[in-house]
Amino acid sequence: MKKSSQLSDVLHVLLHMAEHDGPATSETLATAMQTNPVVLRRLMSGLREAGFVASAKGHGGGWVLSCELDRISLRDVHEALGAPALVSLGFREDRPTCLVAQAVHESLSGAVLAAEAVLLKRLGAVTLATLFNDFHQRMAHHRATGGSGPHHLRGACS
Repeated sequence: MKKSSQLSDVLHVLLHMAEHDGPATSETLATAMQTNPVVLRRLMSGLREAGFVASAKGHGGGWVLSCELDRISLRDVHEALGAPALVSLGFREDRPTCLVAQAVHESLSGAVLAAEAVLLKRLGAVTLATLFNDFHQRMAHHRATGGSGPHHLRGACS
């Protein structure tokens, strides 16, 4: 099963937006996310509905943050994306009739629920401001040690 990078991608885009002086176009943000603008707009729609971002059409338009970074947790972003599964363990059947499969299903389901509860708690304790500050500390260290290359938000991240 392919791992979903939606949360990571959207967090990356939100940090890019935090660095922008004004609105950022879907094209610009999609480039940072290495996707196309349609995918970006689809992902951003949940964030707009949650009140974290706003968008304007036309010349000079684009996406802007509409909430302070310290008021948005990673869990908030996860939920704005539709709360996709954080742990992806599959089951042979949804409602098995085999008693062995039922025991396996119940045990794994309980473990998945417990793991997701821990992850959600951790995501709720980390804000976008935390990530933003961490990036700036890393950037300062990178510059102080003579690092070069596209390791900054205004450049093309890889």
